[in-house]
Amino acid sequence: MGAEVGWIAWIIIGGLAGWIGSKIMGTDEQQGLLLNIIVGVVGAFLGGFLLGALGVDIEGAGYFFSFLTALLGAVILLWLVKLVTGRK
Repeated sequence: MGAEVGWIAWIIIGGLAGWIGSKIMGTDEQQGLLLNIIVGVVGAFLGGFLLGALGVDIEGAGYFFSFLTALLGAVILLWLVKLVTGRK
C-alpha cells in the first residue's frame, strides 16, 4: 500500500520543487511564492508524464519520489520556458 499524496501535500511539494528548480535554473529572482508553487505542481504533472512514458512506476511511490518527480519536471519546465522566451 503506497502513500497517497493529497492536494495540500502537492502544494507543499510543488512549492519546494518549484523553488529549488528555480534556484537550479537561476530564475528565482523573477518568481514569487505563487509562481514557484505553480511551476512545481505543473512540473510534477510533466515529470510524472515523462517518467510514466519511460515505463517508470510512479504510482504510490511516496513523498520523496513525488518531490523528485516534481523537481525534475520543474527544471524541465523552466528550461523550456527559457528556451522559448530566450531569457538567460
